[in-house]
Amino acid sequence: MILGVVGAGTMGSGIAALAASAGIPVVLLDIPGEDGSDAPARAGVQRALKARPAAFMHPDRASLIQTGSLASDLPLLAGCDLVIEAIVEKPEPKMELYERLESVLGPQTIIATNTSGIPLHLLTSNRSDGFRRRFIGMHFFNPPRYLHLLEVIPGADTDDDVMSRVRTIAERLLGKGIVVAKDVPGFIANRLGVHGLMLALRLMEKHDLTIGEVDALTGQLIGRPKSATFRTGDITGLDVLQHVARGLSESTGEEFGMPAWVNALVEQGRLGEKSGAGFYQKSGREIRTLDWKTGEYAVREVALPDGISALAGLPLAERLRGLLDLAGTHGDFLRDLLLNSYHYALERAPELAFDLESVDQALEWGYGWELGPVRQMDAIGLDRIRVQMKSLGLEEPALLEQAGTAFRWVKDGEVHTISLDGGTEAVQDRHPPRLTAASLHRAGAVVFESDHAALLDMGEGVLLFETRSRMNTLGAEVVDALHGALDRIEEEGYAGLVIGNDDARTFSAGANLKAVAVAAEAGEWKVLEENIRAFQDTSMRLRGAPFPVVAAPFGLTLGGGCEFSLHCDAVQAHAELYMGLVEVGVGVIPGGGGTKELLFRFTRELAPYAEADPFEAVKRAFQLIALAKTSGSALEARAMGLLRDSDRISMNRDLLLEDARQRVVNLAPDYLPPVPSRITALGNEALGNLRYALWSFREAGQASEHDVRIGEEVALVLAGGEGPPHEVTEQDILDLEREAFLRLLGTRETRERIRHMLETGKPLRN
Repeated sequence: MILGVVGAGTMGSGIAALAASAGIPVVLLDIPGEDGSDAPARAGVQRALKARPAAFMHPDRASLIQTGSLASDLPLLAGCDLVIEAIVEKPEPKMELYERLESVLGPQTIIATNTSGIPLHLLTSNRSDGFRRRFIGMHFFNPPRYLHLLEVIPGADTDDDVMSRVRTIAERLLGKGIVVAKDVPGFIANRLGVHGLMLALRLMEKHDLTIGEVDALTGQLIGRPKSATFRTGDITGLDVLQHVARGLSESTGEEFGMPAWVNALVEQGRLGEKSGAGFYQKSGREIRTLDWKTGEYAVREVALPDGISALAGLPLAERLRGLLDLAGTHGDFLRDLLLNSYHYALERAPELAFDLESVDQALEWGYGWELGPVRQMDAIGLDRIRVQMKSLGLEEPALLEQAGTAFRWVKDGEVHTISLDGGTEAVQDRHPPRLTAASLHRAGAVVFESDHAALLDMGEGVLLFETRSRMNTLGAEVVDALHGALDRIEEEGYAGLVIGNDDARTFSAGANLKAVAVAAEAGEWKVLEENIRAFQDTSMRLRGAPFPVVAAPFGLTLGGGCEFSLHCDAVQAHAELYMGLVEVGVGVIPGGGGTKELLFRFTRELAPYAEADPFEAVKRAFQLIALAKTSGSALEARAMGLLRDSDRISMNRDLLLEDARQRVVNLAPDYLPPVPSRITALGNEALGNLRYALWSFREAGQASEHDVRIGEEVALVLAGGEGPPHEVTEQDILDLEREAFLRLLGTRETRERIRHMLETGKPLRN
């Protein structure tokens, strides 16, 4: 597989960085530089390397991108399986490029456009039949690495085989969530998303609200990103929004125009973040908000009524129901916004999409909504939606009338929905079924469940252990349930176990810190020692089970979540993995076997190299633990040593549990648990080096006295204790690890750090 990308701007370089991160060789072309060189394409790669958030999952992957110039290097695209055009968003330059591409590309190469809304039939009107059969829309969302959505738009002549190949490449290799859209202006996500933005602008004026008030109302409060309406506009760029809005107005005949005061901002060059000012302006550490009436910026506090504050902590469905009943101007604004958005989505859905599921996925995956509009309406209740639409003078959309009591329901373990052409259909008829904890629950595959955990039958003899605690923390109840799962597999002869869950962001935030704090404040040291020992024993039992255990981590995988993963036979990680042993941030050391495991893992890795300095293994583990390093991706976790070369990475979060199950199936037939190992601990040789490093940090003002105390405890464990070099078992290091954890927990400074983290969510340096 080789990918070609034409256009090294923000989108093109972002697509190239994503593909290279996935291990795909990329040819990236752009216009020639003044000297005819590939300078613009190389600049695109450099821009992606410097991007924040990072466009590459590891900077080394930039070496997979070959740059070139459209003037001299177009033939490089001849060997590509797929070429994605990402040049200026105007039909004429795209059509000129396609004419050149057709002369050099082979008959099997797929050609795709990343247009955000130009209909495909306009772009290929003068191309050959063969070109049109291989042409397709692939609309990525920015930044391509992080936004899951990819709108795929087949043209009227696109071959089914092309559609199938693009889906495989995009889902499996690039990790995208596919929504198939109709070939109409704006497709699904931008048509609905831009309408929502324009609606918020008009309603702000209608209800005489401020920009700050609208952002407070249209962000996380209603299940949308924290950037809400206007911060999102600043990130996107007001000029970009103006261009998209004008284009949609011209192509659809609908009113998408910006208010005059927004057009004035564009004329003045106040374009958002890239120009330093837009709807907001950053001045030093201050964020100033635009007064849209005067055009002036000032620091403004946003005061929302108490009724909104009371709703903020509720689940989204309850929150939305409460907000729709809210009195006052803010309630009027939200009713206008939500109900008109729902109405527009239902009215336009048959024109834009092939099914209702795609409408929800487009806004969830492309715009970061917690729930799409159709799922929101089901959560609120359709009878309430009907009554409130009527109160605003909105006619009941045909799809709402067709839905009856719900748009979606479960029947025989499958999700069904109303179809856009009348009748009903199973969601999986149009969307590939995914193996998730939710799908297993719907199918009745529950072996065991409690408030804290569940054990689910994944099929093929594999069970899934699903945590259910807040942020999937690993308290005593979860640990007990995990032991029960291991017992059941061994007793009943299952093939093996996957540890994973469906959470959107967190595999596990680690041990239950609140329970640790309560026990420490009460002086229950015997209970704490037993709990830490039980945690260590769980890690070691995962390691020594007579069947394969595979962890499927993703997102935040911290502390104990990282430790359990380190001890599994294999890890099937999602590409977006933020993994680390971060316990020093709350004043302790990894106490569930993490300190031991890194020492043994890194020492074993050095064993084949007789000339290697054994202290390098100790140093590497010390740096990871003492500095609380966390990976920015699964590739970084592998470079750090938190993942092994044998551990695998799934680009697509939707396929993670399915991939993890297959790992167990592959490992199970001739599985043997690893043999307990011994290493030579360096004792005082390592301690001397590490103590000098800690002294240097303190002298440079980079570490407090308590930081040094914590570092001393980490060093003592990694050195295997005081004394000369000596052979140690894993249990020897576990004992040292547990004792160090308890000693630190007994200090006032560590307990202060834990309290501060629980109260503020932020680390304390004391």
